[in-house]
Amino acid sequence: MGCWGDGEMKLRIAVLGPNKCSKSEYELGVAVGKELARKDCVLICGGLGGMMEAAAKGAKSEDGITVGILPNASADDANAYIDVPIPTGLGAFRNMLVVRSADAVIAIEGKYGTLSEIAFALRLGVPVIGLNTWTISKDGKPDPGIHVAKTPREAAEMAVQKARAAS
Repeated sequence: MGCWGDGEMKLRIAVLGPNKCSKSEYELGVAVGKELARKDCVLICGGLGGMMEAAAKGAKSEDGITVGILPNASADDANAYIDVPIPTGLGAFRNMLVVRSADAVIAIEGKYGTLSEIAFALRLGVPVIGLNTWTISKDGKPDPGIHVAKTPREAAEMAVQKARAAS
């Protein structure tokens, strides 16, 4: 799993979350992006604003590589921190591509779009790390497929560990 860079395999970790977020949520996304870049991971996201922009901004601040899988048909719609914009023209259906492109995902906060991405990841066997996000199964207990992290560093460490174990 992963992609080639500098002669070694890089893990691809997707960050999922709301397209509009509060300042504290944005800061959480920036911190996760930084941690992933420090671990030499390629950050994948939906390429637009909110949590996607926050995570990409954090990754870029640490010289990380960012990929944005856009819902629209124009690469110009990507946020300023995306290195590789991939326009799909698929709208919300691109959520599956974000998840399928990743070795693991980190879901931060989020609403129904994030929930759909978590569901895709669980169905596809892509490890899911949750940071302040959906974690409850239908029986009211924590979903065993979502690994709960308490900090951005822990989320990044768990994502790398779970991605390596799954490959």
